[in-house]
Amino acid sequence: MSADLELQFVTLGLGAEVFAVPVAFVREILDFRQPFAVPDGPGYLLGLMDVRGRATPTLDLRVKLGMAPAEPTLTTRILVLDVPIADRVLSLGLVADRVIEVISVHADQIEPAPDIGVPWRSEYIRGVVRRQDSFVIVFDLARLLTSQDALLIDQDAA
Repeated sequence: MSADLELQFVTLGLGAEVFAVPVAFVREILDFRQPFAVPDGPGYLLGLMDVRGRATPTLDLRVKLGMAPAEPTLTTRILVLDVPIADRVLSLGLVADRVIEVISVHADQIEPAPDIGVPWRSEYIRGVVRRQDSFVIVFDLARLLTSQDALLIDQDAA
């Protein structure tokens, strides 16, 4: 990837942490509404949501990352994503405490993910970007949505 390549990300908050997903994968951002529960799904799968006539699996990003769940507030949002995984595109919703902004970052500003000292699972992290006095953690969506998760989501959306 060229160092002068500019990338755009949607930043979202989970507690005090700021994460980012590529703008290219974000189809829309919705106010929170309770998904329809799916029996026997993993703890982070909140259920299915109707998004423009499509059953869309919705994940609690906090639980997926090993953080404590939180009650939805007025700022809770659902990012509806279309993520290319292997030979298909996976559509799903990710619940975040809040959506912050769209940022532009040069590819060379993304530093490698830290190995220790983070409260969430670092294998889901593509890298970090320094922003003023803090960091933005860039998700590796393909790893966040493991092939096992993709199978579960495909079954639930069917």
